[in-house]
Amino acid sequence: MSLRRPYELSPAKLAAHRRNARKSTGPRSAPGKAQSRLNRLRHGSRSRLFQDLVWELMDAPPAAVARTARGTMTPELAGHPLFAELGQVFCHTEAEVTLTRRALTEERTPLKDCFYTNKATKSMKTRGG
Repeated sequence: MSLRRPYELSPAKLAAHRRNARKSTGPRSAPGKAQSRLNRLRHGSRSRLFQDLVWELMDAPPAAVARTARGTMTPELAGHPLFAELGQVFCHTEAEVTLTRRALTEERTPLKDCFYTNKATKSMKTRGG
């Protein structure tokens, strides 16, 4: 149990806080409003723009992720580190998937040879699990 008295605001100070809160209505000038619209970029993956870009890139046709990213992102978004990194991650992932598919379709690939060597894995794959 603390021996300190709890912090209490005087009625005058509380009234001053309330007056100042009523005055605070946000930006009034055009540049101020434009800046406040960009504040949501600071919140990263929680922003609507980020979520929309993720869905656009997920729905992109095969081998067109980079083109979709360039077409979807504005120069302003492309300059933002989070959005630029998201585009790079999707492009790298697409490249890895393409290389893996190419490796699996070749004649004697180590990945293809060891794919169904385990009986439990084979039965799991055939049952649809």
